[in-house]
Amino acid sequence: MKRTIVLVLLLTGFIVVQAQTTTKPSSKKQTTTKASSKTQTTAKTSAPAPTPAKVDLKTKEFIIPSDTKAEFRFYGYQFPNESTKKMICFSSNRYDVAANIANCPLGSYFNTGGMKVGDEIFYLGKVGNYGKMNFISGSGQKTTIYILKTSFTIK
Repeated sequence: MKRTIVLVLLLTGFIVVQAQTTTKPSSKKQTTTKASSKTQTTAKTSAPAPTPAKVDLKTKEFIIPSDTKAEFRFYGYQFPNESTKKMICFSSNRYDVAANIANCPLGSYFNTGGMKVGDEIFYLGKVGNYGKMNFISGSGQKTTIYILKTSFTIK
């Protein structure tokens, strides 16, 4: 009797394949062979999750609708670099928003409709891998933030 069990795990770009073959001959001996190999893949096996954030092509307004069902979290940074200060957070996670986990001075929100009355964000252009945005508060104060281009689409 011969059984083969194959286990395949895909974790962050690594494929782990483990196979175990057990042969049970009619004699008193039992033979077991194990094979394990790890292969790093550079190609992504699944498409990235669609982002709910959009920039309106005509008005250049940055929008995250309130009816968003997707899981997401992204930040607006002080400069076009992830190691700089996080200025604003958008997340689908209740704790991220309620606790303002990154202590963002502009706040933490589920969507742009949840921002303070009069607050708006407008797209200014590209800077490397980032979109340069203007956060305009209800009082008219402007703050420049940078959001990764993979976090939004322009339509």
